[in-house]
Amino acid sequence: MDGYERVERSKANVRFMERLVHLARTGAAEEFAATLHETAASWRGRWPWCGRMPSFAVRQFEAAAAETARSELESRLRQAVPDASVSGYTLDNLVSVYPLLLTGSEALGHARETLAVAGRKWVCGADTDVVASVLLLRSQGEPIPVSVVATLRRETSVARYWPEFADLVSELEGPLLNPGEPWADEVLGCLENLDPRWRELIAHLGKATSAKPSARWLKTAAGFVEELGAETVGNQVMAWLCLVGEERTIPVDDTEYATHFNEQFDPHNVDYLRGLVWTLGLVSPDRDAIRLLADLVTVCQRKIPGVGVRSQLITNAAIHALSMIDDLEAVGQIARLATSVKVKPTLKALNKALDARAAALGITRDEVEEISVPTYELTRQGRRFGKLGETLWEIAVDSDGVKLLWRNDSGKSLKSPPAAVKREHPETVKDLKATVKDIAKMVSAQSERLDRQFLARREWPFTDWWERYAYHPLVGTVARRLIWMVDDVACCFADGDLRTVDGAVLEQRHGTTVRLWHPIGRYIDEVLAWRDFLERHGIVQPFKQAHREVYLLTAAEENTRVYSNRFAAHILKQHQYNSLAKARGWDNQLRLMVDDTYEPTTKLLPRWGLRAEFWVEGIGDDYGADTTEAGTYLRLASDQVRFYREDAPRNHAHATGGNYAQYVHDRDDFREPVPLNEIPPLVLSEVLRDVDLFVGVASVGNDPEWSDGGPEGRFQEYWHSYSFGELGATAVTRRDLLERLVPRLAIADRAEIDGKFLRVRGDLRTYKIHLGSGNILMEPNNEYLCIVPKQAGTGDGKVFLPFDGDRVLSLILSKALLLAKDTTITDRTITSQIRRG
Repeated sequence: MDGYERVERSKANVRFMERLVHLARTGAAEEFAATLHETAASWRGRWPWCGRMPSFAVRQFEAAAAETARSELESRLRQAVPDASVSGYTLDNLVSVYPLLLTGSEALGHARETLAVAGRKWVCGADTDVVASVLLLRSQGEPIPVSVVATLRRETSVARYWPEFADLVSELEGPLLNPGEPWADEVLGCLENLDPRWRELIAHLGKATSAKPSARWLKTAAGFVEELGAETVGNQVMAWLCLVGEERTIPVDDTEYATHFNEQFDPHNVDYLRGLVWTLGLVSPDRDAIRLLADLVTVCQRKIPGVGVRSQLITNAAIHALSMIDDLEAVGQIARLATSVKVKPTLKALNKALDARAAALGITRDEVEEISVPTYELTRQGRRFGKLGETLWEIAVDSDGVKLLWRNDSGKSLKSPPAAVKREHPETVKDLKATVKDIAKMVSAQSERLDRQFLARREWPFTDWWERYAYHPLVGTVARRLIWMVDDVACCFADGDLRTVDGAVLEQRHGTTVRLWHPIGRYIDEVLAWRDFLERHGIVQPFKQAHREVYLLTAAEENTRVYSNRFAAHILKQHQYNSLAKARGWDNQLRLMVDDTYEPTTKLLPRWGLRAEFWVEGIGDDYGADTTEAGTYLRLASDQVRFYREDAPRNHAHATGGNYAQYVHDRDDFREPVPLNEIPPLVLSEVLRDVDLFVGVASVGNDPEWSDGGPEGRFQEYWHSYSFGELGATAVTRRDLLERLVPRLAIADRAEIDGKFLRVRGDLRTYKIHLGSGNILMEPNNEYLCIVPKQAGTGDGKVFLPFDGDRVLSLILSKALLLAKDTTITDRTITSQIRRG
């Protein structure tokens, strides 16, 4: 239908509506029924505007005229049913209006059945039958089921319908909140026994309809808090908020076209929930409340297929509540979230909150993140001790993670707290477990923050660094495992002291500056010496530093001048790639098979005034086979890496492929890429390291189940060339480390490095594990052996690795330990492949 036809149809809708209303108001029942009957056939499937015209018009009848209209319409229906010339659409449309005019037990039965179905739906689309059934039951004095009220409320919350429908819903009796969500059920249950002022407070919370609380809203809420008691309100609100995100108690049915309703927040309840979150920010929250608000952000950021994040609205409310709290621990939680959250609107809100706090304190954003890290009452060594009855507990933070340890009064280790401790101190045990979980999140966030400092090139006065990093109770557990430059002297903590690479103790230097050590530009002998130092002292670095890959400009890149093809022509799993890119601070958008353009994957480098771009495009043209049901490409093809000045126009390319180009109105606005030889070596190396990570993890060549080449075998040649091809920089680093580790393994007499493979001799076959992909060939005929990661296990857990984060290295070691004892393997999917040869 073109634009002209749509306009004419709209005019016809209006004329039809006006005529029906006129006939109803004048009581012309016979003509009303005739008009409905004549017009029904002209609408395909349903009445225009979701049935609102006839349903609204019927409500204009006086009771007597409505009875006449019902009789007349019934007569016409009886005549129409046996008439083969009457289309199904005509009957559907007439029948949809008929219940509005029914009376007696037949109509009531129809209405109850209709509402029973509606009560199991998320929304009803303002269905005519539902509206008619509600009107009919109300006219007979029957209450409308709460589940139906909830459905209709959700309908008015997510869509704007004609005012008469909204008015009808507002007239229905029901609880303040829609039941079905555990937190809402708990609120409704508690209101029956709480002070009546609580009901007034909850009603006020429902007025939280703006992005931020108004001064008037805050004043009213603060008044209730003062009347009821801040501590009482805080404890009660926390008890309710703890239930947010739990499984619905009243499930709703999915539809053919929409699913995952049970994972979403009820839109009618959302404003009340937002008000609860803001209220918690008003009281004087303790650590538990701050942790709860931070956890709420994580709950709300959970992705729902076809929907997106669970609730951006509640996410923003929780961030705002945290920013309302005048406590550095709240700032610390915001900073932690800013390192882990990848959703743009959320990250923007977190950064805005941190920037505002920095401005208020008159310090930089980086300093705010540093001084706000909580200590969790840990000692300088990352320990915290306590006693419950006769049982001792300890929280320990080290390179193995964060652990909660239990001992009896004689010092013997216990696997878990005794039953008596659980029974007599349940809240304390619960709090200790929550604290361990929170510390683990904070340690991970601090590790990521420090990893970003290579490109930030931060420097600290020695005294600030000593207080905020080296001897901070929590950050110190990460910082003391890294190598630092104190002025021009490289040093690392070992045996309780700051030492140089030769083991000499470095005296504290209060007038010096400190920065992170990076291997680029350092002599190879120094790098190797630091690797020896880490192994000698058993130091596990939180991320690769001494073993960090270095990417120098190659001859090929000097020839191409402005771009690198080092990581071009790879096939990447898009969703995995997208997650990796966002985790490393790159901007990326999932590509769909649509007529649209996309920017390349981009990383801003404000410290250097640059922007890095990694060019990728969707691959495949078979919708459903090369895409998800929603049309998102399953795979991408990689291309160039380029650098531009930060303010250069953005490049775009069509979703289905083609060259990237700057769309500029004036040729003078066009900007050339920055030549690679002008990019600082550190920046080039770190950017290419990220891209190597994307390819090394997301490539289909890493998947042992892709040996057949994927759909129709299209990628078999690529899979084989990647799975067993030449080693990249990460794999070379892996090989260098394995050359040192293999002689120390329990299988040392059965394993050796052989070029690009770790060669392992079993009793049945000899195996070659590729050091890049982790895939396996079996001698003597290089037959492929498929072992998926879960089949390989995790090894014996006793192999020392001097850094965290190399999943493929751990997988290679696990496979080697498994295959060295191939006669003990019981998994038939593996043994059948081994014995086949």
